[in-house]
Amino acid sequence: MIAFNARSAWTIYKREVARALRTAMQSILGPVLTTVLYFVVFGAAIGGRMETMDGVNYGAFIVPGLLLLTLLSESTSNGSFGIYMPRFTGAIYELLSAPVGTAETLVGFVGAAATKSLILAAIILGTATFFVDYTILHPFYTLGFILLVSASFSLFGFILGIWADSFEKLGIVPVLFIVPLTFLGGTFYSIDVLPEPWRSVAMANPVVYLVNGLRWCFYGSSDFPIATSLGMTLAFLAICVAFIAWIFKTGWRLRS
Repeated sequence: MIAFNARSAWTIYKREVARALRTAMQSILGPVLTTVLYFVVFGAAIGGRMETMDGVNYGAFIVPGLLLLTLLSESTSNGSFGIYMPRFTGAIYELLSAPVGTAETLVGFVGAAATKSLILAAIILGTATFFVDYTILHPFYTLGFILLVSASFSLFGFILGIWADSFEKLGIVPVLFIVPLTFLGGTFYSIDVLPEPWRSVAMANPVVYLVNGLRWCFYGSSDFPIATSLGMTLAFLAICVAFIAWIFKTGWRLRS
């Protein structure tokens, strides 16, 4: 059995976190400003004219959805960019020839991507207090769910960064798939208000279950049982880990 090399994982992690901090203005301030605009437009302007949704003030109702929108897009982008740059510059061959295993590589790259997403989540939640009055009914479940989602989509981003062979492909999945699916996944509404057949269509969107899982952590109510959201997230995490293990075993896109 090969022992886990914590020092190697820590070295990769520190390097990736330092890289993220060098671009803090773009990578942190940008998403925060975008989220502020959502709160101003939807929470204050539109929310002030709407009734409560699921017994929650509309401005507070959209907080979990907006938080998840940032988590999904940023975790994916951070995870993909972190592994793509070594491939782009050729530094990936140094990593592959070093005595660093798959576990250490994942902990380093994915841990750094998830850390950046968690920092953004904390900043966004702090910013939201200036615009809406929200509560977190289950703080420990909320933290655990945010960690799980961040890790899962950082792993997904890692796969995307290995698959992509250009900067255009690197950004196509977050822009064309993740963000639209999040907007259509109940970020600004409960799917119970949708008429058929749109409600059935919405239930086919996997992001719906993530949004509702986080909303349950905040307010104790959602359109689906929390076990459904948790199960789907864990299944997605397991699929990503299995696929990455296959990538490192076969060298797909890494040694070519």
